[in-house]
Amino acid sequence: MKIIIVGAGEVGYNLSKQLSQEGHDIALVEQNQNQYAKIVDSLDVHAVYGSGTSYKTLENAGIVNADMLVAATTSDEVNILAVIMAKRYNVDRTIARVKNPEFLHEASPINAKKLNIDMIVHPESEAAVATIKLLKQTAATDIAEFENGQVSLIGIQMTETCTNLFIPLQELVQLGDDLTYRIVAILRKDITRIPTGKDVIQPGDRVFIIARKDSVRDVLSFFGKETEKIQHIMILGGGQMGVIMAKKLEQNHNVKLIEYDADKSLAIAEKLNKALVIKGDGRDMNLLALEGITDMDAFIAATGDDETNIISCLMARHLEVHRIIALANKIAYTPILPTIGIDAYISKQKLTVNSILKYIRKGDIVDVASIPGIAAEAIEFVAKQSSKITKKPISGLSIPQNVILGAVVRNDNVFIPVGDTQVLPGDKVIVFALPSAIKEIEKMFN
Repeated sequence: MKIIIVGAGEVGYNLSKQLSQEGHDIALVEQNQNQYAKIVDSLDVHAVYGSGTSYKTLENAGIVNADMLVAATTSDEVNILAVIMAKRYNVDRTIARVKNPEFLHEASPINAKKLNIDMIVHPESEAAVATIKLLKQTAATDIAEFENGQVSLIGIQMTETCTNLFIPLQELVQLGDDLTYRIVAILRKDITRIPTGKDVIQPGDRVFIIARKDSVRDVLSFFGKETEKIQHIMILGGGQMGVIMAKKLEQNHNVKLIEYDADKSLAIAEKLNKALVIKGDGRDMNLLALEGITDMDAFIAATGDDETNIISCLMARHLEVHRIIALANKIAYTPILPTIGIDAYISKQKLTVNSILKYIRKGDIVDVASIPGIAAEAIEFVAKQSSKITKKPISGLSIPQNVILGAVVRNDNVFIPVGDTQVLPGDKVIVFALPSAIKEIEKMFN
């Protein structure tokens, strides 16, 4: 597919890198000279210097023959104008990233439908929803859901207090044979591995598990993790993400939101009904103590500054707040966060990339989930009558290396596939794979 991506920030750069690895023809447009030089040096894409609002720049990028344009700059105006121009060139599919939530409203005079934009992505909303999911499963470091929540992908940080460590996975399955789950990846010392039956779990590992929804709590308990009830929540940062979370959470929780800017904190207080808004610096230990951080069940750092988020989360950890979640604005920071004690974190950029990938691959692919900090993807495929995956039992197929079939959804039944399982046309199969193997496994479902 010929895809033009406008903007080489965190979203555009990582999206281009991933799609080019999968064999798509990518043109990446960037007007910042330093960022443009980075593209030329590090990505196997067609780099185009210029603005996404210039028709000449877009023509140099090949818009006349493009199948899709993704506008992913940090400017709503640039993104919307770029996708409008793309439609003038008869580009079939367009996606725009926006920061202004008004573009999502049906009553807005400018929204996706009225501008003929195929998809609008609002990263702050995506991040707020993902954070609230993490609050519901306090024992997990990561959560992604498939099939309307029937199947969950959860991450667990393993410590020396966890149970069932150092047992080969093929034996571990027998110990928990009443549970519907599969371990699909292990992150150890920043290296992601798709495990075999001989692998064991060690303290310090971050383990990723696909499980049926009704098995998640028991699976967590199997590894010595327990989900605790969250009632009192402190949010640092009164940006869009912080306000969206506070609005959703204040209905059933006691919420305090800390915002440094005085005028902004007053404006936020008018938007919220029950949440308490506090003007102050979230890096001030005395302020946090005065506002009762030691009584909080959860602390969420959601400012636009990664250093502030990290420092405040470490202070919350020191004060023994049970659930701590940090917003990571820079994807490059995510691998180091677990090593300093921040197990749960959210990346708006990664979530935005996930949403765009899901749309790009829609058809035979139902859903896509990438986890910040690990080099793997969970992809939900639909098997067709002609798919190679349906021709033999799994044991008779040449499943690519670095791929594991995590779960199968057949009608309303969720089960873990084994060697003699035969995938049937219409089955939805959740696959976990390293980037190098994605193209091969896609062929088995095409």
